Amino acid sequence: MRTSLLARRSTRPVAYFGGAVLLALVFTALYIVFVRTITGQVADQLSYDGAENGWRSVTPFTRRLLDAVPMVSVVIGLVLTGVITLVRRNWATLIVALAAAGAAAVTAQVLKYAILERPGLGVEGYAGNSFPSGHTTVAAASALVVFLVASPRTRAIVAAAGTSFAVAAGVATLANQWHRPSDVVAALLLVAFWGCLAGVVLSVRARDSGRADGAALNRRSPRWWLWLVPLVGLTGVTLAVTVLRASADSPGMLVAYVGGVIGIVGVGLVLAFAGTRLFARLP
Repeated sequence: MRTSLLARRSTRPVAYFGGAVLLALVFTALYIVFVRTITGQVADQLSYDGAENGWRSVTPFTRRLLDAVPMVSVVIGLVLTGVITLVRRNWATLIVALAAAGAAAVTAQVLKYAILERPGLGVEGYAGNSFPSGHTTVAAASALVVFLVASPRTRAIVAAAGTSFAVAAGVATLANQWHRPSDVVAALLLVAFWGCLAGVVLSVRARDSGRADGAALNRRSPRWWLWLVPLVGLTGVTLAVTVLRASADSPGMLVAYVGGVIGIVGVGLVLAFAGTRLFARLP
């Protein structure tokens, strides 16, 4: 009875729908603050300008990473999801996961080029709208597919690896001055939003079929530090390289740049942890 009760609680669509609503609200607030207000634009642009330090320090690596993100993420995602699906035979989950990833990628382009606008508020710098980041969306969406088709036992590990890749791609776009920090954070939120909607579909399907992953229900939740350690390590390496190689003639912009990097990594950490807990028992 206890296992059955846990299964019903873990497959309630309202939890995933509530997560989607919350993410939509945060996404909207991020856009209003950092794109529609002068204070937000100044803060974003200061971090973007400070990325000149990142350009001098990590550009050779980040440029290769950026160029490889679309193809590598898609190839790795397809290979891993194909292997997992063949082993677990969860074809319906694969369809839902691919639909969510595709919707995230399309939504990012539609929002950036057709719906959202960046008003001219007198802030010097690039005036075009780049909210949200397409590169980061592709990387995060590919990780989302693998995360959804993976078993509950391995989702913490998949979340760690996928988030590391998506965050690295996002930081790379900032270091190469392709995107502002808010663009990257928005991309992570957008993918998480579609992930929650996928969770609604999967939870309804699991509830209607009466399926539950008993092994996952009887196991304790994975220790958070198991997937937090590689993300913290990634952050430390990125910041160390940037600070050690950066010039000291613009400390204000450097602080803003480092703050942008920390913000991107921090949001990635929160989303990975929340996603792991939310999907922990969903079969």
